[in-house]
Amino acid sequence: MTDFNAKELANLGVRTLSPYQAGKPIEEVERELGIKNIIKLASNENPLGLSEKVKQALQDALQGLARYPDANGFYLKTKLAEKFGVNTNQITLGNGSNDVLELLARTFVDASHEVIFAQHAFVVYPLVTQAIGAKGVAVPAKDYGHDLPAMLKAITPNTRMIFIANPNNPTGTFLTKEELAEFIAKVPSNVLVVLDEAYYEYVEAAERAPSVEWVAKYPNLIVSRTFSKAYGLAGLRAGYAISHPEVADLMNRIRQPFNMNSLSLRAAEVVLDDQDYLDESIRVNQEGMKQLVAFCEQKGLNYIPSHGNFLTIEVGDAAADIYQKLLHAGVIVRPVAGYQLPRHLRVSIGLPAENQAFIDAMTTLLHG
Repeated sequence: MTDFNAKELANLGVRTLSPYQAGKPIEEVERELGIKNIIKLASNENPLGLSEKVKQALQDALQGLARYPDANGFYLKTKLAEKFGVNTNQITLGNGSNDVLELLARTFVDASHEVIFAQHAFVVYPLVTQAIGAKGVAVPAKDYGHDLPAMLKAITPNTRMIFIANPNNPTGTFLTKEELAEFIAKVPSNVLVVLDEAYYEYVEAAERAPSVEWVAKYPNLIVSRTFSKAYGLAGLRAGYAISHPEVADLMNRIRQPFNMNSLSLRAAEVVLDDQDYLDESIRVNQEGMKQLVAFCEQKGLNYIPSHGNFLTIEVGDAAADIYQKLLHAGVIVRPVAGYQLPRHLRVSIGLPAENQAFIDAMTTLLHG
């Protein structure tokens, strides 16, 4: 077996792929540095924790865990269809929206195709594109966000899919509904537009695009959303896509039959009805954003105005060193050099005391 070489057996795109790097878990930092009471502001999680209604629902669901979950997610699909005014055959459920994004790429893209996304956009887009063996086309950013006219110009006969994140992660930049509507109308019908709205609920209601309504007009549009952010279910992995029924049918042909477990299905059903929890999540985020922005402006730190639940702050050439020093101070944030933003750190919005802990640690570093 000395001549065995797994790398030579792997798909070509996988051989040079770097795995996704998530924000450091609290437990890992505790092990590495031997410190306690760590604050994590690295993964854009909801600082409120689980909704009380979800906690009770999960407790009630424990007795059924010896059985397989509903492979089709009937009750969750029904609730989503009622909420958004679509049919259940337009919905594809995912193990988080990451799962949905990968399903889309694996269903419709092969090595002969090109996939367009923006510079500084969510890293899953280039990762799945490379894994499939397709050609990724990263369009240079405009003011850290999507340059839609340039993305239109990048379309070729080989283009099969365009990823648009709105708001964008990790920059928090935002496209207006007018900009999006004009863009989608100009994309050829044989090119799929994936509108990734993971942070949709944090956008001011008046500014939100009626993206789900657009699906009826543009069958090549797919809207992807998640329960991980404003709904607080990051650890349970629940996401979904709304699309033309034929798109959903094809995605469901390769979707794993139990890609959402019983607990995630039940939690998502319950939290959809918990408007008080959602309202509080949005309020806490708005107040926390004001807290971090005020700090940046007081200290003269540049930041990228954000419509998400995080703020990406320019801290200079020493960003990697500052990140490490913050870890030693018990605060985990997210370095974004992998997104071609080596001078920035992304900070998730936490509870007021958590935000203050970051502010205090940064103030100490800046004065030092």
